[in-house]
Amino acid sequence: MSRLKWEHVVGILGLLGMIGGHYAGLFVAPPERMMGDVGRIFYVHVPVAILSMLMFSVSGLAAFGYLMSGRMGFDWLVESTVEVGVMLSTLLLILGSVWARPTWGVWWTWDPRLITATVLLLTFVGVMLLRGATTNPEKRATWSSVATLIAWVNVPITYKSVQWWRSLHQIQTPQDAISEPMRIVYYENMIAMILVLVWFVAWRWRIAKATAMAEAPEPLPAEVSP
Repeated sequence: MSRLKWEHVVGILGLLGMIGGHYAGLFVAPPERMMGDVGRIFYVHVPVAILSMLMFSVSGLAAFGYLMSGRMGFDWLVESTVEVGVMLSTLLLILGSVWARPTWGVWWTWDPRLITATVLLLTFVGVMLLRGATTNPEKRATWSSVATLIAWVNVPITYKSVQWWRSLHQIQTPQDAISEPMRIVYYENMIAMILVLVWFVAWRWRIAKATAMAEAPEPLPAEVSP
């Protein structure tokens, strides 16, 4: 019987933390002063927003690492973090629409943060499509690393969009504007989500490695001397 891999332990802890954190966000934390119970989506939406950009930033670092070293481990990290980042970014836009409907009165508006977040998602979806269209492992790793670095440029643009252009989003909520119970629940959900993401990335990295090993050509037979 194989041992339970470390990432599964981390993931289970993260899932338990998310169950407790989301329960606290729904039923324990006080309602938001202006939005009431609608504001409870804050405990999911904000961590997802931060962690999606974190995943894409890790993708950019991994892409740079591959271009500098040529180590395939970095390419597998690009593959895993881009996929997890796309998943988070998609969830972010869905949660944003759910939150926008009762607060702004619309499901979608051409807000700078929404536009830049959508462009960010589409550029990394493009990285995934590029990887899928390239069969040569070395070319796939090189081309997708370059594409990842180009896509990463949208991360700081998305982060700064609220400050650079007029936006319906808040620039930043001061720490003293959030009550202690709300901060505790927020941090609990953030930590739990980080653990789950570590689980996703580590397991996806193992899958990428196994796939690469399976695609590797068989070694040539040793030459037999006469």
